[in-house]
Amino acid sequence: MDEVLLREAGLRVTAPRLAVLEALHGHGHLDADQVLTAVRERLPQVSVQAVYDVLHALTGAGLLRRIEPAGHPSRYERRVGDNHHHVVCRSCGAIDDVDCTVGHAPCLVPSSTSGFSIETAEVTYWGLCPACRR
Repeated sequence: MDEVLLREAGLRVTAPRLAVLEALHGHGHLDADQVLTAVRERLPQVSVQAVYDVLHALTGAGLLRRIEPAGHPSRYERRVGDNHHHVVCRSCGAIDDVDCTVGHAPCLVPSSTSGFSIETAEVTYWGLCPACRR
């Protein structure tokens, strides 16, 4: 299935690309180091630069989404195209998805667009996760 996704996006099917997609399958919100660790379980010789190149290519092709919570490393996820939002723990940095609460994208209507054509809205909710609240 991932092979088809890569081909449909106009990308060559390579072992590092498949390994990155597999690493993020069911494990959204991983940073680049976490992706590298997971990929090296499958491809021990893969370089750091190769993983960064793959993350960049897959994000550019729309197969991954990169989120950048303030004060935390960039994270990557496979959930794309639905304009969902995120909740981030201020203490441990845990991240989870928050579905859009107001229907279709962009989920929020700005008071003024300044002439821009709005495509998405990015909202980050900050707080403490259940484990850190204890």
